Amino acid sequence: MTHTPPSPLLSRKELDTLLGGAARAWLDEALAEAAHAAAHPDTAPSDSYAVPPWELRYAAAGRHCGLEHADSVRALLLVESRAGLPALTRIYEQGTAAERRAVLLTLPALELGATALPLVADALRTNDTTLVAAAVGPYAGTHLDPHNWRHAVLKCLFTGVSVEAVAELARRSRGDAELARMLGDFAAERIAAGRAVPADLHRVLALTAPGANATAPSAPTVPPEES
Repeated sequence: MTHTPPSPLLSRKELDTLLGGAARAWLDEALAEAAHAAAHPDTAPSDSYAVPPWELRYAAAGRHCGLEHADSVRALLLVESRAGLPALTRIYEQGTAAERRAVLLTLPALELGATALPLVADALRTNDTTLVAAAVGPYAGTHLDPHNWRHAVLKCLFTGVSVEAVAELARRSRGDAELARMLGDFAAERIAAGRAVPADLHRVLALTAPGANATAPSAPTVPPEES
């Protein structure tokens, strides 16, 4: 079974056309709390065990705005709060799989450089296909080193995550002889074990040719901030 990439994240305007009145009001309040936290970073709860109000909203997004919109709502909260690596790490480590996925999907919209790669690495160590698919998006496409990026592609093939989720697939695969070797070894192992070789493997293998000129599908993007 092939697992599809995450759905594209929605902007605030798009969400407003889909959410009911109560959900829109809740989102207004949640984003206001996130903006206040960004504007007043020194007013965080003094109790080390206390959770900032916007983080409580982050956890409750699915309940108030619907599970189908939770990723988009959580992404907006992370952007609005200007969440730094400590907050992201705390939310990721303490959150559910859905809350972790939203962190991974939002990484490209946050000014973190390569500092959040440990979160990507953690997701790629799991067999949760929703986390793997989120982890190989644009942030990984930009920041993962070649060795770990190749293993991320193999992880997708191993877990059944569609390579459509892999950002920068065509560009980074082109002419990559080491990736081609790894794909060949993986295919040989599958054949020896009497198992089918994923169709996506042949697709990626074709992209590794030096003259390959294929265009990979776009990975999900992060909703822009509203002006």
